[in-house]
Amino acid sequence: MSWIENSIKEYYNWLHEKTIVTKDENTGWSAISTPYSGLFNDTIEIYAKLENGRLILSDDGVTLANLELAGAPLLRSSKRKEWLDMVLLNYGIALLDNELQVIGTEKDFNQKKHNLICAISEISDMAMMAKHTVSSLFKEDVKAYLDEQGIICTPQFIAKGSTGIEFTFDFQIAGKQKEIVIKSFNSLNKINVPNFLFGWEDIKPIREKVSCKELKGLAIVNNEDKEIKREYLDALKSKGADIILWDQRYQREMLDKFAA
Repeated sequence: MSWIENSIKEYYNWLHEKTIVTKDENTGWSAISTPYSGLFNDTIEIYAKLENGRLILSDDGVTLANLELAGAPLLRSSKRKEWLDMVLLNYGIALLDNELQVIGTEKDFNQKKHNLICAISEISDMAMMAKHTVSSLFKEDVKAYLDEQGIICTPQFIAKGSTGIEFTFDFQIAGKQKEIVIKSFNSLNKINVPNFLFGWEDIKPIREKVSCKELKGLAIVNNEDKEIKREYLDALKSKGADIILWDQRYQREMLDKFAA
């Protein structure tokens, strides 16, 4: 068994051990406490209900409420609202009275749960942006940079992994020798780093078998005017992911990482 397979197996065990489910018999709703850290360093909690074969997953309105408390309300900014709509569309999430909600069936549970947690994580990342000084989202800055360098890529690339779950990456570059999936990080935290590594490692064997090319993972990290914890960079490097720090993006060594 390879180190990647061992790592994925350990990740599964960790998820299972750290996930706690509590059911309210009166309402039929179950609270699912996940091991992922939320905006205020609490755990992300979602709610599930199965009724007549119809699965409902919800955040109970907590995500947008927390952003309001953090001073980064999404619905009061047209640009943030536009970005919110894009995230919701990417993950198939509906916004109902400020509540993030996704509908499916019992067999859809794994994928729908994964999509909701990813959406909560990406939306919560808005709190890391200064309310008055950020004029554009980092993902947009990365796209403009790629266009500037003449790098042809596919935005919002979706691929299914060996677990059957679909993962979304910000960009994908398809070359003759390699394929590169890219994630732009406005910040690094306990949620988005493991999610990126897990998604990349899960799709890697399938993509390499189909394309007959090596699949590389590339993290573009915004380090301008902020301190990046070394432990997160070390985690990316330990799994073999390439890293481009934003303030070094024009260095030849960094530009070479796009070669595919």
